[in-house]
Amino acid sequence: MNGTSEGPTPPAGTAPGTGPPEVTRSDHRRPEDQAHPSELGDYRAAFTASALPMAVVDHHGRIVRPNDALGALLGTGPAALAGQPAADLVGLSSDSHTWRAYTEVLDGDRPRLRCTRRLKHADGRPLWAEVTVAAMGGSVEGRGRVLLSVTDVSDRRELRERLRHLRIHDPVTRLPNRILFFERLTRVLESPPPEDGPSAPADRRIGLCYLDIDGFKAVNDTLGHRTGDRLLAAVAARLTGCAETGGHRSGGHLVARLGGDEFAVLVEDSSGTHQLTELARSMLAALQRPFEVSGHRLSVSASIGVVERPSAGTSATALMQAADTTLYWAKADGRARWTLFDPERNAHRMTRQALSSTLAPAVERGEFALEYQPLVGLADEVVRGVEALVRWNHPRFGLLAPSRFVPIAEEDGTIVQLGRWVLRTACRQARRWQLEHPYEPPLFISVNVAVRQVRDSDLVADVAEVIAETGLEPGLLQLELTESAVVGSSGRPLRVLQALSDMGVRIAIDDFGTGYSNLAYLSRLPVSVLKLDGSFVRGFRYEDGADPRPADETIVEAMVQLAHRLGLTVTAECVETSGQAERLRRIGCDTGQGWLYSRAVAPERIAELIGTRPPES
Repeated sequence: MNGTSEGPTPPAGTAPGTGPPEVTRSDHRRPEDQAHPSELGDYRAAFTASALPMAVVDHHGRIVRPNDALGALLGTGPAALAGQPAADLVGLSSDSHTWRAYTEVLDGDRPRLRCTRRLKHADGRPLWAEVTVAAMGGSVEGRGRVLLSVTDVSDRRELRERLRHLRIHDPVTRLPNRILFFERLTRVLESPPPEDGPSAPADRRIGLCYLDIDGFKAVNDTLGHRTGDRLLAAVAARLTGCAETGGHRSGGHLVARLGGDEFAVLVEDSSGTHQLTELARSMLAALQRPFEVSGHRLSVSASIGVVERPSAGTSATALMQAADTTLYWAKADGRARWTLFDPERNAHRMTRQALSSTLAPAVERGEFALEYQPLVGLADEVVRGVEALVRWNHPRFGLLAPSRFVPIAEEDGTIVQLGRWVLRTACRQARRWQLEHPYEPPLFISVNVAVRQVRDSDLVADVAEVIAETGLEPGLLQLELTESAVVGSSGRPLRVLQALSDMGVRIAIDDFGTGYSNLAYLSRLPVSVLKLDGSFVRGFRYEDGADPRPADETIVEAMVQLAHRLGLTVTAECVETSGQAERLRRIGCDTGQGWLYSRAVAPERIAELIGTRPPES
């Protein structure tokens, strides 16, 4: 530059006068480390005139030469900056990690440091700066020194913050969205409370209200999504008001829209269940007031799942699962209400889910077994038949009664597969008893049939196949259906029942008297037997200080007389005392079933009772 040669400095031995003295004295420097004085002047001029704030810093960390831009940034002249610690001016000593990296650059152990710092401009406005410290090396001036540069990145930082805000906030309600909610929830659960906080880490608690607008879809479908969005914004405003009022810390609680019509309110330092339930009540009350939206007066309600527990040992996933389950309970319980998480109820749900997932494989693995309860003639107390009752030998939960798994099987359709197994196993056992006791009247076998088996399976074909396979007479098979299952039967269900009756199979109505109480259908359906619900029989009990219900006896007597006039036989369930049996016998009831005679027992015990009177329990 300036007409000077840019080539390397001549090696030692060059004639005197061919270069400046300070260059000729550096005989031991590498040629690439040497610079012409005019070049150094150009570098200094560029350094001084640069719009980028810079400074040369010595190995002690003090500013040797600042440029004018750095002085303007910090609001002082360059001369006043000389000798000052660079780290203090640009915030490099604010944290140990940055300070350690900075000292490594000064000591030559690290080539460069780049970090972002929040500084204050000379005019008072805050700014975000990218601070770079790099070893200079090279020239004489650079030995043991570093170059500090400061780049204003406030605009870039602001753009990034705006983009992040858009990413973590809901555009409709302007509330935090699912992303920000889970970031906050995870941070709260993973970080200890402040030392001056209200609770120690061991007893710190957290609460969550998980809310869903009841029937919101109808608003979208009838009034359009624009009106729906405005309703959501109005709901968000009311929820925010409740959270700010109920918050015991500055700023209230975090209210977020998780998606659709679902909102969540996070209580970071809960004072207990009472705080969460009061918050839920206030939100329900706030939402019950009508909304004026787009010229429409709208009334909405909400269902809220409330969870409150210690923070220790709780994960974000577990908390949200509990809240989601509790919200489902609130809706199932009738909506427009809040429901508090119940560990016992949740354990029952988890057990139910575990049973549901293993039902079908359990049938294939042979985990089910049948027990049989005698049906005894009330006139002579001789065993006439047995009812097959299925049990599940669950590898985890032990022996389960039908009430624990049959409703689940009916819901998911496994009852069809299980029902076939019960039918085949019971008929085989009845036939075996018949062959083992050829000189005794054969026992009939009564098998429960779910309504789904009648509607979803080829029950007639299944029964015909089992009868043909086992050789059991059709008249020795009785199929029990509940009253609610047969009332109103028409079409396919009625044809199924009629086909079974035509085969000679007996049809019994179980739990009679607890359903629709419409007796007209008895004349239309191919029914052979009525089984009176045990609630009527319990009213017969005069022993043990129990309060009798004379009306029950009158009702039972009327039903028995009606059944007999229609050609039906009657079985009384839940016979527990001899007094009940005597009154049922006097009324004319045909057979009885209950603990007075026997509980459900293994098939070997039934074999001992054939042709005899069962011992009274």
